[in-house]
Amino acid sequence: MFTFEQLRGFVAVSEELHFGRAAARLNMTQPPLSRQIQKLERSVGVRLLERDKRRVALTAAGEAFLDEARRLLALADTAPALAQRISQGSVGTIRIGFTAASTYGTLTQILDTISARLPEVSIDLYEMVTREQVDALDHGELDLGLARPPFDAEAYASHLIARENLVLAVPEGHRLAQATAPVSADELGREPIIMHSPTKARYFYDLVVKHIPVPHQNVKHTVSQILTMLWLVAGRRGLAFVPESAQHLHIEGVRFVPLAGLPPEPVELHLLWRHDARNPVLAHVVESLRAAGS
Repeated sequence: MFTFEQLRGFVAVSEELHFGRAAARLNMTQPPLSRQIQKLERSVGVRLLERDKRRVALTAAGEAFLDEARRLLALADTAPALAQRISQGSVGTIRIGFTAASTYGTLTQILDTISARLPEVSIDLYEMVTREQVDALDHGELDLGLARPPFDAEAYASHLIARENLVLAVPEGHRLAQATAPVSADELGREPIIMHSPTKARYFYDLVVKHIPVPHQNVKHTVSQILTMLWLVAGRRGLAFVPESAQHLHIEGVRFVPLAGLPPEPVELHLLWRHDARNPVLAHVVESLRAAGS
């Protein structure tokens, strides 16, 4: 196997086409340089240089090997700096989980911030509900989540990045679509409700149940995704309680009405990561998002 010293000697001789000048360039004498080239040729198994007392020339094999030698030396020269940058967290990959509802504006802002502040960090995205994100964080499959509370503070660190209102999605032309004031639970009457799944969309389910008395008999469908809810509303299958940012989806045939009796901006979205996470990129990403006000 050849060494990087042998490669450097070969490149110097190939560029100078003179052993004496190449040796001077490498701050060494000519005999050890000649031995380096001989060992390199034995390792490669072909003659790389034609030399006599008057001239030095590259063989055809030597010309081809010169390009590879330069490439290997360039990699060797940059590898330590790259390893240091990776260790420091300025280069690498961050794996981010996100809920479907977080894509309505928030996710794009986060990705833009990371790209602008950490241009050498690549991003892998995984759509998951909060429970799946927690499992993935625990198994080292994610570095960072965009998830809904509550969280185990002993295992996870979190940072609030967005708050918004909960609103009522109604079909276009529905009597409540023309409401001039926030709609109260009493005004819903016997309206069919498209409800969040208590298992797959537990955060929104608990939020609605906590603040809005929805009779069980009024629940017509139970689903886990906001987009599915809106399509069902557009199809006049019922009404739905959704985050205000869902309006950015612009689903035809759906109108959004403010709700009465709720605290302001009760819907929360957090950055979530494990205290014992090892990816050095993570700290830089979190710091960048905090500095940007995300």
